[in-house]
Amino acid sequence: LKHQHDGAFWRSPVRPVDQIRIPCFLIGGMLDGYRDSIPKMLEHTKAPMRALIGPWNHSFPNDADFGPRVEWRDDAVRWWDYWLKGRDTGVLKEPKLTVFMRHYHPPNPKMENVPGEWRTEDGWPPRNVSDMKLFLRADHTLANSPSTPALHYLKYVPSIGVEAGFWWGELLSDQRPVDAYSLNYDSAPLDEDVAILGHPHALLHVSADTQLADWFVRVTDIAPDQSSTLVTGAGLSGAQRTSMADPSYLEPGKIYPMDIELHLTSWVFPKGHRIRVSISNALWPMVWPTPSATTTGLKLGDQHGSCIVLPKVPVHGPAPDYLRLPEPSEQRTDIKSVGYPWPGEWTLLRDEGRGKATVTWKGKAETDFPWGKEVDLEQLTYELDDAHPEINTVLGEADTVVQLKDRKLNWRGHLKVTSDHENFLYKYTRELLQDGRLIKQKTWEETVPRDHQ
Repeated sequence: LKHQHDGAFWRSPVRPVDQIRIPCFLIGGMLDGYRDSIPKMLEHTKAPMRALIGPWNHSFPNDADFGPRVEWRDDAVRWWDYWLKGRDTGVLKEPKLTVFMRHYHPPNPKMENVPGEWRTEDGWPPRNVSDMKLFLRADHTLANSPSTPALHYLKYVPSIGVEAGFWWGELLSDQRPVDAYSLNYDSAPLDEDVAILGHPHALLHVSADTQLADWFVRVTDIAPDQSSTLVTGAGLSGAQRTSMADPSYLEPGKIYPMDIELHLTSWVFPKGHRIRVSISNALWPMVWPTPSATTTGLKLGDQHGSCIVLPKVPVHGPAPDYLRLPEPSEQRTDIKSVGYPWPGEWTLLRDEGRGKATVTWKGKAETDFPWGKEVDLEQLTYELDDAHPEINTVLGEADTVVQLKDRKLNWRGHLKVTSDHENFLYKYTRELLQDGRLIKQKTWEETVPRDHQ
């Protein structure tokens, strides 16, 4: 919280990827919040690399929350048998990257299997990738040529965005509630399937009437029934438009160029669907809202107007022949687990009359052990008033109960983080109870100045 922009705190002692010398076997998912590291390592690391990227979130490929699930452990053994035991397992003859090309699916946070197909790449960037540039036009369309010059304005609504997720890392619901408060630009219905693989870039020309504003860009797939499925997105603080290490305030009314690299994605837009680019100034509660009422502008038109650049690839690529269905994992019969806190469940309560919104997230897990039982409960409550975005509040409750044969232990955490125009206000209390009796308690409380936030 005290280091609100890039710098030595975040960089040291982390080694730059181009200095890595050891062989690396990388595994990630298109819905994992850390997915962007894999293509960067494939492109810039000199050491031998192998990577597997599926459709998953932050989980193992063999037991992910949704499929298709694949076995990875035998590939890992073959990789390390070569490098650690000198056995010729053939791993260096195989492609560096195996990646899942996601196909269209309607928005569904409870999906069991993501449709698509596996393909291989010799490295990064992908083979036969080309830039597909689409201009944001004055009539709110997307096309391969710019429109006449225009300036579109957007009123900042701080409390929008929960449908876009909590960390760019989960299956999501329909994006239309977020689209309703965004600037939207739609392509014509596609004449053919269009596949993308990589990092789209949003090249925007923006302005704001205040010193602080954020910009968020989402790319979605619009089906004929008008449902909106998120493909990828990202955001950037206006204060960090040129440097994440050395932020500077915006000059109200001035137009700035901004290059927003969107998160790694794969997707096939079907024929007849439309590509939508949506721009907003809030993505709450994922990102802390800027503190002032704001109206932003987006400059359109001519060759230097705002556009999206999509990494277009052939719809089909070489298919791997070495992926297998998961093998059963060894399970202890004396341990039984039910549930997992993430991704949990969330609700949105919006008071349109007073302009207030509350998001409540909660998750639960229970595990029976030979020696007793553990129950973990987590809850986060986010509260925001659109008229006063400087006063944003997050309340957190964590409760771990361990039932032993002769006693019950309970660890509790109580979090409150709020803000005003100048500061973040942090308070956290930790408690330990035994059989309902308080044993230990400690509170941390601090005020942290806002730094271009």
